[in-house]
Amino acid sequence: MISPKIQDAINAQINAEFWSAYLYLAMAMHFEAEGRSGIANWFKIQFKEEQAHAEIFMNYLNSRGGRVVLSPIDEVPQTWESPLAAFEATLAHEEKVTVLINNIYALAEAEHDYATRGKLDWFVSEQVEEEETAKNLIDRLKLIGDNGLALYMLDQELAARVYNVPAPLANA
Repeated sequence: MISPKIQDAINAQINAEFWSAYLYLAMAMHFEAEGRSGIANWFKIQFKEEQAHAEIFMNYLNSRGGRVVLSPIDEVPQTWESPLAAFEATLAHEEKVTVLINNIYALAEAEHDYATRGKLDWFVSEQVEEEETAKNLIDRLKLIGDNGLALYMLDQELAARVYNVPAPLANA
């Protein structure tokens, strides 16, 4: 059985993951409308990943005898002035998510809930990857600057990104 504190923290994280998904879907739709289908694709994949993260947390709560409580999702921004601005917002958001994950990890340690701590190890590593990816894209966009051809090439590259089912869901 999972403690009420851990259950509440995970439910808050489920909401945060769905908010993240909604944010990335808004980014995808923004860039789709701007004719940047590759960048839109990158954010569509992010949308799917965040939904998967919420599902992992829901499955975990259910497996531990907890109760999933779905709360309303707050409104997300709808426009970004540039791809660079969107990826900077992505990095800032992923850094916030890292703090949230770390806070649940610390709570699990304080509660001596080693099963939850173990489940969170995957998310800790995932956040390192999410931040690194956003930083790399920011660096590339800064190098590109106003070069339309280079931005076109990056857009084409991001169009090739495909969704991969996260390991915790692969055998679910």
